[in-house]
Amino acid sequence: MPNHTFTLNGKRVDVDCPDDVRLLWVLRDLLGVKGPKYGCGINVCKACTSHINGKAFNPCAVPVGAIGSDDEITTIEGLADGEGLHPMQEAWLEMDVAQCGYCQPGQIMAAVALVRKVQRNGGDITDDDLDTLRNICRCGTYPRIREAIKAAAANM
Repeated sequence: MPNHTFTLNGKRVDVDCPDDVRLLWVLRDLLGVKGPKYGCGINVCKACTSHINGKAFNPCAVPVGAIGSDDEITTIEGLADGEGLHPMQEAWLEMDVAQCGYCQPGQIMAAVALVRKVQRNGGDITDDDLDTLRNICRCGTYPRIREAIKAAAANM
């Protein structure tokens, strides 16, 4: 079986599995990382949103064979730096965003990637930027999600 090596949440990992296994299953079933959730498996709901090399992506749609040894995968488990929460996670708690919570790891990861992208380009997060997020929340907490992203952006 092929061996796949990459960085996951700051640590090098090695996984033996076929190239066509979706990265979401590698993360959840082989590496025990449960933050990225399985929602649809076809890159629509975005409950599994994580980062690859700092950009948001959906591991349900990417085979592990497409991940290179230089790639850095970050899930919600690797978002915080040290013992404290990431500013986005703090804002999520302060704004009481989560209802059922299932989509929240993906929502947070997508939000962090978006804020970082906007800030790299020298801007501040706007409603137009927030309109580009496509993560689905069955509970409909979108107004609180948007407010939390705006609040967190000021601290990132």
